[in-house]
Amino acid sequence: MVATPLLRPPSAGWRSLGSTLHTRPAGPAKSSLHTKIAQVTSGKCRYFSTSVSKWQTDTLDRTRNIGIIAHIDAGKTTTTERMLFYSGFTRRIGDVDEGSTVTDFLPAERARGITIQSAAITFHWPPGEGAEGRQIDCDPKLPKSAVSHTINLIDTPGHADFTFEVLRSLRILDGAVCILDGVAGVEAQTEQVWHQASTYQIPRIIYVNKLDRDGAAFGRTVREVSSRLAVYPAVCQIPWFEGGNGAFVGVADAINLQGLRYKLGDDGRSVKMLSLEQLEVEEPPLARELRNARVALVELLSEKDDAIVEEFFECDENHLAVSSMAIISSLRRCVLDQSSQVIPVFAGASFRNMGVQPLLDSVVNLLPSPPESPDPEVSIGGVTGGLRRLLSGDLILEQTEKASAPVKGKKKKKTTALADPRDAISKLQSCALAFKVVNDPKRGVLVYVRVYSGSLDRHSLLFNTNLHLSERAPRLLKMYANQAVEVDSIPAGHIGVVVGLKHARTGDTLLSYAGNKPTPPEPLTSLQLRPIDVPPPVFFTSVEPHSLSEEKRMHETLALLLREDPSLHVSIDEESGQTLLSGMGELHLEIARDRLINDLKAKASMGQIEISYRETGLGASNVVTKIFDKEVAGRRGKAGCTAVVEPIDDRDLSEVADEDTLLAETVEGNQIVIRAPGLQVERSSRNDEEASPLLPPGLEVSSLRAALQNGALAALARGPQFTFPMHNTRTTLTVNPEEHLFGSDTTTSALSAAARQATSAALRDLLSGPGTVMMEPVMNVIISVDEASLGSVVHDISSSRGGHIISLDEEVPLSATDASNTPIEDAARPIDPKRVYAPPDPFESPSIGNDVPTAVSRPRTITAKVPLKEMVGYLKHLRSLTAGRGTFVMSVDRFENMSTPRQKAVLAELRGGF
Repeated sequence: MVATPLLRPPSAGWRSLGSTLHTRPAGPAKSSLHTKIAQVTSGKCRYFSTSVSKWQTDTLDRTRNIGIIAHIDAGKTTTTERMLFYSGFTRRIGDVDEGSTVTDFLPAERARGITIQSAAITFHWPPGEGAEGRQIDCDPKLPKSAVSHTINLIDTPGHADFTFEVLRSLRILDGAVCILDGVAGVEAQTEQVWHQASTYQIPRIIYVNKLDRDGAAFGRTVREVSSRLAVYPAVCQIPWFEGGNGAFVGVADAINLQGLRYKLGDDGRSVKMLSLEQLEVEEPPLARELRNARVALVELLSEKDDAIVEEFFECDENHLAVSSMAIISSLRRCVLDQSSQVIPVFAGASFRNMGVQPLLDSVVNLLPSPPESPDPEVSIGGVTGGLRRLLSGDLILEQTEKASAPVKGKKKKKTTALADPRDAISKLQSCALAFKVVNDPKRGVLVYVRVYSGSLDRHSLLFNTNLHLSERAPRLLKMYANQAVEVDSIPAGHIGVVVGLKHARTGDTLLSYAGNKPTPPEPLTSLQLRPIDVPPPVFFTSVEPHSLSEEKRMHETLALLLREDPSLHVSIDEESGQTLLSGMGELHLEIARDRLINDLKAKASMGQIEISYRETGLGASNVVTKIFDKEVAGRRGKAGCTAVVEPIDDRDLSEVADEDTLLAETVEGNQIVIRAPGLQVERSSRNDEEASPLLPPGLEVSSLRAALQNGALAALARGPQFTFPMHNTRTTLTVNPEEHLFGSDTTTSALSAAARQATSAALRDLLSGPGTVMMEPVMNVIISVDEASLGSVVHDISSSRGGHIISLDEEVPLSATDASNTPIEDAARPIDPKRVYAPPDPFESPSIGNDVPTAVSRPRTITAKVPLKEMVGYLKHLRSLTAGRGTFVMSVDRFENMSTPRQKAVLAELRGGF
């Protein structure tokens, strides 16, 4: 919020010059962390020099780790550029169209004008020394934005193909700013990223952008926030249109009861502030609406916060007399308590340099510091819980109790004996999450980390719980403006950079343990910070080097791409020997192709994008038994196995498991069940190892289980009829000790070969019986169009593309899922827009009901299920049908069986028969 000049110390980012407020950008802080920062003797706030240890403790409350989330083209990068300019990070405002922005630094981003990779930037607001000083005895009547704070900002992508990039960035945030297009309102991808933020319980505020454009409707957007996002919008600012229906010139602040008028065509640093009394003289309609906004804001907060009710009664039930600090404090409590469902809403036009400074104030005043943020989720040894429970030792005790319970069919690993399991936590020095990997041409590979506990120190040995290896951190950097400051440690709650790690990838959890031990005791080796499942890829293309001498270089550059983006996958086709690059969407692979060839200079060529098809059986096969008997590398191997394959039905795995079941597991969409009747598995009470007297010497139960599973997986990788990988298939392997084990001749390689042969024979048996059918990925597609284009788009989906229309104008699609596989149907129920205050829109067209315009430009939403093949290149076709106004997002739903005519058409196309 924008405070009056009297409520700000002289060092803040706004200073009063008569009736005009000016903002000045300040350069990055020049002082070191170990030296005296500043000392202000006037006023009620003082600073004093401090040591690094005190700096780590005392300044954490003055740090904000926030992200910008929104639909594509809502103005995320444009808003970020203004934030950097007003904070003094940059000396000129970058432009997306010119390709001169700071956060969009990749050539592909600047060429397309979109954000592809999340970018992390650190700056201070208000401009000043940031969190390098310590505030003491500060007047409680001052807002938090009266003192400079350090803001770690992450600009995230908005395109649907990069939803996973948004999801992994959200994991390290304490708060978020959701930007809405004032013309388009709440769009489909906005709902996706909103629900993803809800998954991690991230406090948010909303900024309605582009209010200077024709068709902007702030009131309609506020009502859509309530109906589509299921929250109560607390309108803190309303747009200021000159004369009530003229150009957008500023915002009216319902918290401080003042108007902020910006000079048209200016860089936004000169802002004229008008009190409510002045507005009543110059802009009576705006003053009346500002009073209504203040009344509605106090009424909404009084329903959720008892403290504001007491303040209201002390002010003799006068809404206008409630102090701005009381409202700010109440808003902050509501934002931190997400059960209140209150979300502050602000207004502006970033491209015209209007409303960004008040937005920065609200970031500091309302969003949480690291200690106030929700407890991040961790996973350790199959037990999930909060990080604070882990650090207190409760979670590790729960994991230990679970691990001590016998689990059938599983062999326990050897663990380090601890008198008290909580001793492992007491020696844990730091716990950090690597959320971004950047290949810097000057400094090498930079690993951006968020430290969650302890302190990550230079030269410490970091254990990677994902890769199970240790690396030393030779250098640590703290980013201040455009310079990197080398530091000795990164404290908890802060974001820094580790230079020199050779193996760490995006999403890895890094631990340092007392004594620089290379491997911490279990179960800390399985600790995962805010674990995330990478969705399976659905697009893939071939990558071929120009010559054999370039093959090594090509694989090195592919490894760099995979370190930066785990949603990319590289595999080798066993049949053709081709290297396949797979990703989340058409644009995703196109960007990867550009980076590989143009940025990383790999001498390779890329094939056309292909669809990942699958194959499944239409019924169960006969029981097939195979005996492997062959001499391999001079040693005879002999083993047998019986296999049956069948399509998966609705039965649970627990129903097919019995006392003879060694393994019942789902891998890559297929279920593998291993049975060994009569094996007589015995478990040692001392170390819980599994053994059987019927197994040959040197062969353990765990080796038997792993060999059979690997053999079945190898066979399932290739279908019997169409050679596509099998999917939705249950494979039951049975090993009879008397018939299938042959003493010392039975080795793990022989067992694996027998399982592969038996599974392959069972799959071939399907061809003479029920047969197999191709499967294709089907997508959940949410298309946003206007009323005039609705009919043509529906007809195109249902007839030309073989899709199924699920619903029209459903506010919450019932079957759509986001990249984290969190069902949207679990979201809160929508809020009635009639209960929500929204200022009238001066340019709103006539409507029926509350917010449903009758014009042909009325937005409509189509929810459909469409085969992925038909969605390749669909964006260009959709734009031609909708005169460039249509957009869509899609997520993987499932693989479905193909009809016979469609299967023939796809096979003919794959074989070149058009």
